[in-house]
Amino acid sequence: MKTFNLIILLGVSLLAAISAQAQIAPIDDNGLAIGGYDVVSYFSGSAQKGSKSYVAKHNGVTYHFASKANRDAFTKSPSNYLPQFDGYCAWGVGAKDAKFPINPETYTVIDGKLYLFFNGPFNGEPFNTYEDWAQRTTELKNAAHAKWPKVKNSK
Repeated sequence: MKTFNLIILLGVSLLAAISAQAQIAPIDDNGLAIGGYDVVSYFSGSAQKGSKSYVAKHNGVTYHFASKANRDAFTKSPSNYLPQFDGYCAWGVGAKDAKFPINPETYTVIDGKLYLFFNGPFNGEPFNTYEDWAQRTTELKNAAHAKWPKVKNSK
């Protein structure tokens, strides 16, 4: 019985590790933004999963929040908290002229703006786009903002 419990525990741990590295669309098929992460929480320095108890809609998209205070802050001024590039990977827009999914726990806030990044397996190898972004922030940020109008309308 101990072996069976250990196997179950290892399986659950593996699934948790895989899901932590999972890439997601900025808005899923159900209209949920950033996998349910609280967009306000990023500005306090920690990506937190939101709760179905604290929900707001903006432009037809559903946002979850970790607290009533975060939800209220968002509803007062959504544009202060929305991620750049509609939540797509900032590096993908700036470096590759493309929309990449994101890992909601890989992010940065620059000049009061939220940028999200791809961070997970790519062609069987780990790939964290934030690493290149951090080395070339000004170049890639400027490129991404310049390219976004064209990339936004691409598929």
